[in-house]
Amino acid sequence: MVPLVISLDFLEFPPTHTCDGENLSPRILLKGLEATSVAVMVFNPFEKSCCSFTPWICWNLPPLPIIPAGIPCKGTVTVPVPAVQGITDYGTIGYTGPCPPPGEMIRYQFKVYGLDAMLNLPPGSDKHALVAAMKGHVLQFGETVAICLRKVHPEHKEPGSTYNKHPAH
Repeated sequence: MVPLVISLDFLEFPPTHTCDGENLSPRILLKGLEATSVAVMVFNPFEKSCCSFTPWICWNLPPLPIIPAGIPCKGTVTVPVPAVQGITDYGTIGYTGPCPPPGEMIRYQFKVYGLDAMLNLPPGSDKHALVAAMKGHVLQFGETVAICLRKVHPEHKEPGSTYNKHPAH
C-alpha cells in the first residue's frame, strides 16, 4: 500500500472549525495521493456514549492534494469541490466541529482513504455503509489528529450552565 500523508493547518482546533466559530470543515492536506477518489471519516474516539463517534463522513472527493475548508453541509456538493456526504452520528449531513463542555478536551481523528473508484453510495448513507462500499477499493490510507480544548468563559461558570453539544448547521 502506498503511504498517504495527511495533515491539517493546526494541532489544536481554531474556533473557525468548532461550535464556537463558523463550524466549518477544515482544510486537509494530502501528500503522496495516487487514487481515483478520496473518502474522509472523522472520529471522536472517546465520546462517552459510545466507542467511536463520527461527526463527518465524505466520499467521492477528487484526488487533489488539498481538500478545501468549508465544504457545505449538503448530501451532494459541487463547490468548493465535488463530494458526497453522509449522515453523522449527530443525525445530520456534513461536518460538525468539536464542541466539548467548557474546560474539557476532545480529540478528532481524521482518517483519509485513497480509493481505486468512485463509490456508488447515495448521499445520506451512514458510516457502516461507507465502510462496506470501500471494501476492496482502498489503495491508500493516512490519518492525523487534532484536539479541541474549549475555554471556560467567566460568564459561564455558574452551576447548571448548559452548552450546545450539537451545533446547528
